[in-house]
Amino acid sequence: MKRTTAAAILGLAAAFAVPWAAARAATLTLTAESRVVAAPDIAEVGAGVVTEAASAEAALAENARRMDRVVAALRAQGIGDRDIQTSGLLVQPQFRYEPNREPVLAGFQARNQLRIVLRDPRRAGRVIDALVKEGANQIDGPAFRIDNPDPLLDRARQEAVRKARARADLYAAAAGLRVARITMIREGHDARPLPPPMPVPRVAMQAEAAPNSPVMPGELELVATVTMEFALE
Repeated sequence: MKRTTAAAILGLAAAFAVPWAAARAATLTLTAESRVVAAPDIAEVGAGVVTEAASAEAALAENARRMDRVVAALRAQGIGDRDIQTSGLLVQPQFRYEPNREPVLAGFQARNQLRIVLRDPRRAGRVIDALVKEGANQIDGPAFRIDNPDPLLDRARQEAVRKARARADLYAAAAGLRVARITMIREGHDARPLPPPMPVPRVAMQAEAAPNSPVMPGELELVATVTMEFALE
């Protein structure tokens, strides 16, 4: 009976030894990031035509006439149909408001918006000039991006992991320990313009834009961030 009791006690002690040791194991969580800088290879421009007339039909007809010229100008710049997309078409009444009176119908406004992708960002200024010349009176952008950022981000990811692992070894050595294994990896990434540009609001354009509008693509900074957790022993 005594021998059985002693064996049971030893068994319980062994069962609790592993969880207790695990609870006592040191862990280290680190976040590291790496940056890759590259020139954008895509520019996106929003272009719109806004027209007003006494009737909805007249406003829309004038809008269509101008938009035909805008699309023809884009094609003359070598921009294919796959890179020209209608993003909004709207016809709405316009009212005149006066104090202490009911609103009075003043006419109708037609609005047609395009989203344009430029495969050569350096041509953005020239394309914007052509758009305004042919009747676009709203311009939004340009916004610059990298068409396929994954190869650049993969470089940044690898470097971020190397940084985190080297830093873990440094902390472990300073504490008289070593890295036993990696228990968690979590990533994040983003793209940031360099330097941060001034906001480009949607603006109503007058009849003509200044010739050769200066547009500078600059560079984009791709940032990969990794958070890793290490078990130390």
